[in-house]
Amino acid sequence: MRRSVARALIRPLALAATLTAIPLIGAAPAAADGVVVGGFPIDVSQAPWTVALSSRDRFGGSRAGQFCGGVAIAPTTVLTAAHCVANDVLGAPPNRVRDLKVITGRTDLLATDGQETAVREVKVNPEYDPATNEGDYAVLTLTEPVPRSAVVPMAAAGDPAYAAGTEALVSGWGDTSGNGAYTTRLRAARVHVLADDLCARAYPGGRNGTYRAASMLCAGEAAGGPDACQGDSGGPLVAEGRLIGLVSWGSGCGQAGSPGVYTRVSEAVRMLEPTVEGSQEAPRRS
Repeated sequence: MRRSVARALIRPLALAATLTAIPLIGAAPAAADGVVVGGFPIDVSQAPWTVALSSRDRFGGSRAGQFCGGVAIAPTTVLTAAHCVANDVLGAPPNRVRDLKVITGRTDLLATDGQETAVREVKVNPEYDPATNEGDYAVLTLTEPVPRSAVVPMAAAGDPAYAAGTEALVSGWGDTSGNGAYTTRLRAARVHVLADDLCARAYPGGRNGTYRAASMLCAGEAAGGPDACQGDSGGPLVAEGRLIGLVSWGSGCGQAGSPGVYTRVSEAVRMLEPTVEGSQEAPRRS
C-alpha cells in the first residue's frame, strides 16, 4: 500500500489511476496512500469502521467510485484526510459534489451489501496546511446513520496506544504493490508505531517532506515491509481498539527508511468531540 515517490499529496489512489498522465502534485506533498503493500485480505466485519469514499461521476464505476478511505467515528460522522476532499481531487468544492458517498459494511467494492450513504456536509480542518500536510483531516456528516457497531473510538492525547512499538492495523482498498495494483476487496496490514525521532530522521525536510510529531505519527517497519499506499488516504490506523491515525503521506510504499506518515488523531479529538456527540442525535434532513 503506499504511494510512489513522496507519498505526496499526490492523489488518492483511484484518482492517480484515472489520471496516470498527470504528474504528482507538489514537491513532497502528502501522497494518497493505499493500504496494503505486504498486507492480507480481511472481511469488513474485522474492521467495520473502515469506509470507502466514493464518487462514480468523478472516478467511474469500475471500483464503485472509490478514491479514498475513511473511518466512522460516530453514527453520522466519518473522518478522512483533508487532501482527499481537495478541489483538485474532486473537481469541485466537496459540498458541491452531488454524488459524494460513503460506503460502509462492504468487503468487496463491487458487491451490493452494506450501505451507500450520501454525505450531507464536509468540513475541512481550518488549520490544514497542504504545503506541510499538517492537520490533514476533514469531517464528513452523513445523511443517515451507520450501525453503532461500525464506530471506533478515538484515542486522546496521552493514550498508551500511541506508544512506540504498539502494534496497529491499517486497512483500505488501495494499491497492493506500489505499482498501481488496486484491489476491489478490503485488505489490511499489521504495522508498529515508530518512535518520533526515527520518523524525524526519515523525513527531516526537503523533497520528501517534514515530519512534525505534534500533528503526525508514523508507523511501519524500520526495515521496510507492510504499509499503506495510494488509494488508502484517509483510512484508519487502529491500535488497542482505538483510532490513532489517518493515512496521510509518505515516500514510496513499504520501503526501508520511509515509514508511512499518519495524521495524529489526538490533535483532532478536542475539536471533534462536539461534532461526535451531536452526530449521535437523529440526523436532520436538508
